[in-house]
Amino acid sequence: MGENNMTTVYDFKERTQGGQELDLQQFAGDVMVIVNTASKCGLAPQLTELQALYDQYQDEGFTIIGCPSNQFKQELDDASEIGAFCQKNYGVTFPMTEMMAVNGDDTAPLFDYLKAESGHGRIKWNYTKFLVGRDGQLIARYAPTTAPSKMVKDIERALAATK
Repeated sequence: MGENNMTTVYDFKERTQGGQELDLQQFAGDVMVIVNTASKCGLAPQLTELQALYDQYQDEGFTIIGCPSNQFKQELDDASEIGAFCQKNYGVTFPMTEMMAVNGDDTAPLFDYLKAESGHGRIKWNYTKFLVGRDGQLIARYAPTTAPSKMVKDIERALAATK
């Protein structure tokens, strides 16, 4: 064991909507936004802004992971429906995981970790956004109502940081 035994987001594995393993290790060195999404939420138009950020910064080592959750009862029933909805309505091309819990006993370990790292507990609503630096460490947590465009300065600062 090296001295770097701190957990980072790269230690987590999720499943994509297609059922494939999504090993976050593949994004090591990238700046990431991890966001809990819901298709029927009033904030769903944020997917358009998130996609625009993804398009703009992807080549600089930036990715977004969308994590659908139905804990606020605003998600479609089935992963393929969710994927189709997000692509059709918002042109989403960034990775989307299968449905996961972000609160309670069944919380996905990734969200347990993000909540603990941010020092804030419960996810209050859909579109809580977590910005992760190139070192896999959490930089900031943003409220559901914070527009993705308001994150640009922080994203650009994180992209400018060397690994």
